[in-house]
Amino acid sequence: MLVRAWVRSFGVQATISNCSNNYGPYQHVEKFIPRQITEILEGRKPKLYGSGENVRDWIHTEDHSSGVLTILEKGKNGETYLIGAEGEKSNKEVLELILELMGKDPSDYEHVSDRPGHDIRYAIDASKLKNELGWQPKYTDFRAGLKDVIDWYKNNKAWWKAQKAETEARYKEMGR
Repeated sequence: MLVRAWVRSFGVQATISNCSNNYGPYQHVEKFIPRQITEILEGRKPKLYGSGENVRDWIHTEDHSSGVLTILEKGKNGETYLIGAEGEKSNKEVLELILELMGKDPSDYEHVSDRPGHDIRYAIDASKLKNELGWQPKYTDFRAGLKDVIDWYKNNKAWWKAQKAETEARYKEMGR
């Protein structure tokens, strides 16, 4: 609302974008997908909050970046654009696919207490971005994109190893 007010009141040149949940290389290990992948790589069972029925619209980081670039290049001043890839999956589906892609039993995870206030669904309607600005996501095959991300974490342990230990220590203090 503040950005919209600045556009209207002071002529600030701005657009607003909101996106769905990102996945991709270099994502901090506290995030859902990297945490699950790195838990498995370190020989531990991944953890699923509650029933795992929480739904997210997953978008590859490269698609998010290309959506932002499209908005910067073609977007109308003061407009809001939603960036999504129509990749809705439950956390349970995502975790089971990660396990499968990593050669594990898809049911080999622990259920832990759900987070307080955990939203049941995040949904994005990117039709305005697609129809008005002509943007399209490139990574529409979630399985293939997820496999690439798993491979990245396998091949870049030096990048995430130190932050993993610190992150898991924090989660342990919180009982997660």
